[in-house]
Amino acid sequence: MRTTTLPLAAALLAFAFVATTAPAQTTAAIKAPDTSSTGPAAAKPGTFDDIVKQIKNPTDWLSWGGDIRVRNEYYNNIVSLSSASAISEQDVVRYRGRVWTSLTPVTNVTFNSRVTAEPWLSIKPSFTTADTGNSGMEWRYGIVDNLNMKLNNMFNLPLTLIAGRQDIMLGDYYDWWLVSDGTPGDGSKTFFLDSIRLSGEAKGIKTKFDLIYIYQNAKPDGMLPIIGSSSYVHPDLNVRTDYQLTEQNEQGVVAYVSNTSIKNTQLDGYFIYKRDDRQTFERLGADRVYGDNANIYTLGGKVTGTPEEHWQYSAEGAYQLGNKQDTILGTFADRDIEAYAGKGKLTYLFKDQFNCQLALNGEYLSGDNPKTTGHDEMFDILWGRWPRWSELYIYSYIEETGGKIAQMNNLIRFGPSWTCTPIKGLTASLMYNALFAPEDTPTRDITGTSSSNPEEFSKDGNFRGHYLQAVLKHKFNDHVSAHLWGEWIWEGNYYAQRNLMTFLRAEVMFTF
Repeated sequence: MRTTTLPLAAALLAFAFVATTAPAQTTAAIKAPDTSSTGPAAAKPGTFDDIVKQIKNPTDWLSWGGDIRVRNEYYNNIVSLSSASAISEQDVVRYRGRVWTSLTPVTNVTFNSRVTAEPWLSIKPSFTTADTGNSGMEWRYGIVDNLNMKLNNMFNLPLTLIAGRQDIMLGDYYDWWLVSDGTPGDGSKTFFLDSIRLSGEAKGIKTKFDLIYIYQNAKPDGMLPIIGSSSYVHPDLNVRTDYQLTEQNEQGVVAYVSNTSIKNTQLDGYFIYKRDDRQTFERLGADRVYGDNANIYTLGGKVTGTPEEHWQYSAEGAYQLGNKQDTILGTFADRDIEAYAGKGKLTYLFKDQFNCQLALNGEYLSGDNPKTTGHDEMFDILWGRWPRWSELYIYSYIEETGGKIAQMNNLIRFGPSWTCTPIKGLTASLMYNALFAPEDTPTRDITGTSSSNPEEFSKDGNFRGHYLQAVLKHKFNDHVSAHLWGEWIWEGNYYAQRNLMTFLRAEVMFTF
């Protein structure tokens, strides 16, 4: 393993620790003076947090803020799937900065905006960025990743309309399944969907609903101007590579309903339509067609509840039909979709002084059967391409899904997870999953086409491997947080090799 990750991680965490002392020192320096004298008492100055609040909310109609996130990420074998590649190791430092504002000029009308940029520093020759084969700083572009108008209490009814660029996550908190990230091509830099969302509530029948229209452009500057260039020019080869938010232009409609009429139970139902239109991008100076042409219809439902004081559960399932035209075993083919998926979680809450929780997790995503002609059994997770349960494994799908990051499918996983809070602000968690593939052949496999791109899949095994995750998170105060994150997969017979996949990350977040 290389020597840069751990020193930089230590430096980031040390910096966070030092930064947390600043608010305490500021507060101590401006504490209220001694008022024991007979003279008039001086006005008590505000604390550091009070000062920040006054700066961020100078009037009752304006608020703003910002954050800076610094990540050092180390990958090994997670994209190449094999240590045989000369660039199987990646070592990247990511610097994401955001500034946002909200204006409420009149009651029930709010305008929201946010601007984001994230340059990458590749310490090793890059494989996962546009700067393929190079190291050094890649400045990328800045983007308006939120710009919308929000209308509350429309027509004096419990209706809310949000129109424009916005973040939308549907489902269990931080386990959003099919609607969460409209921009998987830029990683966690942005999550937005260009959309119109109407939300309402019928309190008499304890029901909430959402109706959403989505139009997502594949290119960063497809809908709004960006800051900088939408493509990267390789400094040595002098060839251009386009950045992308996703591989195709996408439209869709989402109808989502939640009901809590049954005690301690929430029932959700939804219908999602998604249309894909594949696009042409420039990659290392040559035009290349990416993405799919597709019409996908998804029907799904979810039930969550707390049947007893210490127990929680969630179960969700979905069925897909429609048609998709994409590259399958090297041929651009049009086939009918018939796919299934489901996930579940059962949690025991100890409710002790450490807030310990033990859970059993499971998920099934159908894979495409290569023996069927004219049919596609691969489940499409729609706008759910984000690291919902694994930061590592989203990269490992690139080689088996035609170059798409986080396009998870053909997967069975199950195993336990555990979390606790040993001290205030510190959360520790562990998770293990056994990973399997319902189909032993990935039909969107892009490997094995040349001697420099050897076959990575055995096509004669269903065990993907053993997955382990360990995370430490600490919130020092309202302005500084940090974490250390590790994931490992010991590859099974689904892969041609038997290498260890590794993902390590140190992060510090500063919020103002």
